[in-house]
Amino acid sequence: MLDKNIDLNGKRVLVTGAAGFIGANLCMELVKRYKDIRILGIDNMNDYYDVGIKKDRLKAIAELVKNNGQAGEYGVCETIGSSDFVFYKGSIADKSFVDKAFAEFKPEVVVNLAAQAGVRYSIENPDAYIESNIIGFYNILEACRHSYDGIDADNADYRGVEHLVYASSSSVYGSNKKIPYSTDDKVDNPVSLYAATKKSNELLAHSYSKLYGIPSTGLRFFTVYGPAGRPDMAYFGFTNKLVKGETIKIFNYGNCKRDFTFVTDIVEGVINVMGTAPSENENGVRYKVYNIGNNDPVNLLDFVDILQQELISAGVLPQDYDFEAHKELVPMQPGDVEVTYADVTPLQEDFGFKPSTPLREGLRSFAKWYKQYYNN
Repeated sequence: MLDKNIDLNGKRVLVTGAAGFIGANLCMELVKRYKDIRILGIDNMNDYYDVGIKKDRLKAIAELVKNNGQAGEYGVCETIGSSDFVFYKGSIADKSFVDKAFAEFKPEVVVNLAAQAGVRYSIENPDAYIESNIIGFYNILEACRHSYDGIDADNADYRGVEHLVYASSSSVYGSNKKIPYSTDDKVDNPVSLYAATKKSNELLAHSYSKLYGIPSTGLRFFTVYGPAGRPDMAYFGFTNKLVKGETIKIFNYGNCKRDFTFVTDIVEGVINVMGTAPSENENGVRYKVYNIGNNDPVNLLDFVDILQQELISAGVLPQDYDFEAHKELVPMQPGDVEVTYADVTPLQEDFGFKPSTPLREGLRSFAKWYKQYYNN
């Protein structure tokens, strides 16, 4: 196992995508776990999906922190020094906004989770992916690079960014045939623009780590799910349609497998990584990439069967719901892959951790949240 080299107690942590599914859960766990930690959360609050869910996530963070200043539009403080968690609304694609945030906050650890997500949406709206995932990530890298400007080796209060952690995706494996997916595999065959942007993030991070000494770790997330998640994800979208009595489409005639990973497992993995900036590798670069997945792919037909059982148990759907009448088996969608399956051996070896939440337990948690949130 690797030794921790960053104590997150008392650290200044910048989290982009802080109103997002993973970002908000990460911020809440950091606040609970670490003494005197200060977090600057950034999010553009776009309407790719229901902004109300994003606002409610920020409210949940606000309930955990002590505010010494006046809360802003989203129920959280917007002035640095007024709270353990401060929120800036803005886009990481706006270089002046990013530079201002870095100059004012002086982050010691940066977690970049802001991105335009979704494989299928990247076919419909490619501009959003170039703007957020390429230009936005470049702006973060540049700000990390310049965080070292003017440091006095003998007496500097701020020594720049100690660790950049960023979200990659299982999508980078594209049309790879070998399973489980290993970070040692070549990933040169993306089958969607989204996947290509995430592979680009890894390449950009490597070059900036080599050129400017930025310690960086990329995390390839595998199909994250859980309460208050993204409505565009299958489990959430299926639930919305079933509640309305609509038909759900199961792609590739149900012959797909996904390595579903519960959000608390993802957050635990991120926190483990945050406290351990990578040492130089054989090429003298402080750079690592890990898979974070459940290491247990589930067939989509089995997945939707468990989902409908838990929705009935939670009272979201009636006991006599005719599930068979509301599903349709259809061909594979462009940009999709048949199987995702994470080899998490390096994560286990370096941190003694692997995701372990059973799918039924995770979907039960989601179903209970859905019932409470929508009160249906």
